Amino acid sequence: MDSFKDKSRNIADALRGVFDPTPLQRNAHLSEAYGAEIYLKREDLTPVRSYKIRGAYNAMKNAIEAAKTPPLFVCASAGNHAQGVAFMCKHFGVKGRIFMPVTTPSQKILKTKTFGGDLIEIELIGDYFDETLHAAQSYCTENKAVFLPPFDAPDVIAGQSTVAAEIEQQLGAAPELLVLPVGGGGLAAGVTSYFEDACRYCFVEPAGGACLAAAQLAGKPVALEAVDTFVDGAAVARIGAAPFERLKSYKLETHLQISEDRLCTTLVEMLNIEGVVLEPAGALAVDALKDLKDAIKGKTVVCVTSGGNFDFERLPEVKERAQRYAGLKKYFILRLPQRPGALKDFLGFLGPHDDITRFEYLKKSARNFGTVLIGIETDDAANFAKLHDKLAEAGFQARDITNDETLASFLV
Repeated sequence: MDSFKDKSRNIADALRGVFDPTPLQRNAHLSEAYGAEIYLKREDLTPVRSYKIRGAYNAMKNAIEAAKTPPLFVCASAGNHAQGVAFMCKHFGVKGRIFMPVTTPSQKILKTKTFGGDLIEIELIGDYFDETLHAAQSYCTENKAVFLPPFDAPDVIAGQSTVAAEIEQQLGAAPELLVLPVGGGGLAAGVTSYFEDACRYCFVEPAGGACLAAAQLAGKPVALEAVDTFVDGAAVARIGAAPFERLKSYKLETHLQISEDRLCTTLVEMLNIEGVVLEPAGALAVDALKDLKDAIKGKTVVCVTSGGNFDFERLPEVKERAQRYAGLKKYFILRLPQRPGALKDFLGFLGPHDDITRFEYLKKSARNFGTVLIGIETDDAANFAKLHDKLAEAGFQARDITNDETLASFLV
């Protein structure tokens, strides 16, 4: 019987009829910054700009070979999995039905339609993904269709493992450290099943969706009470049972939970410096290097950039969150005296690199003071300490609401 590694290599060979291996690129900028040999496994460069096409290929190929007649394939997804399934429906010439939440951005719907063409139908149902998933599974039961899970299936895990097979061939060996993003766990389960103990691992999750960390703590997959959906490609409430069965033995490996705001600084950095467009989940492994810097000096490190399906309408939000995390942008509630020249006095406190990005009177009826919402952007976080001292000395009251999520959500 073939080993898991042999099966993975065979799947990788078969995938060459669909697309070439994604590049394994040494990144000079990151290598110099961290004093290590940093390679990026560019899964953002597959035909659907994510690794999900691999699992979809293997699961669908096996189902087609096992069926007497080509089955109808069904999936529930608002993103990369849907696009992978749609692409493979067209490749195999089989029909698919893709269930997506009603709230799915039109850009993702259009891309999925483009990949699948006339062979797929898209059904928008449910305000939340759980509702969409239930509808898809019910449809499968009623119509005897084949449901394609995004991560919780052996064939999907085996397909994702081809990432590791390519890394080994391209690098000539296993890296010393593999940095893997984790959502539902299919990619991490596949890669670790291939390399086993040949290298060390770092598993990286968004702080608002750390389902692997929760499962390791509980000893079994558990549902998170709440999930921050900003890192949509890895924002999973419960890790898959099959992936966790393979990952639970790696409890002593490095596990990181990345702040969504800090992740934005890496998205902006990779875009501005390297010209690499990554989605939030695709940047998790690169951002993790900030926490690993002392441990990786002189080592060979591979970061899997898992996807590049970034909607540029999100860029203003990403830039905003990056600036706020770096301390370069703040919002204040300013109590401004209602006297001639008060505003001019305040403007005089600003430094040459301080820009006002938001100015709005919130209350104009007070006799002696007016309340102002003000946003300020600067080029050095230390400038805010100088501004604070000047305001305090002049008797101006300014409340920093930058990190007050409740207040900022209403005002900013």
